[in-house]
Amino acid sequence: MSTRAVITHADWIVRPDPEPDAKPHTYAQECDVCGEGSPRSTGQEAGSLWILEHVRANPSHHSYTQIVKRPFHAWMR
Repeated sequence: MSTRAVITHADWIVRPDPEPDAKPHTYAQECDVCGEGSPRSTGQEAGSLWILEHVRANPSHHSYTQIVKRPFHAWMR
């Protein structure tokens, strides 16, 4: 039995997906102290409100990280 492979060099382009049917950007916030996080949302305001609620319940939690999911598209040139 023999194996045959063809390997070629190809240029690929990767960029944010501009298509109208692309998934939307989503945002979430995560507490850097305890790791608890907000639900994902298509708007950034919901995460900010979650932070205010979280810090109210946990006054010593001052550091947060925003997590952004952004769709990308790759194709061969």
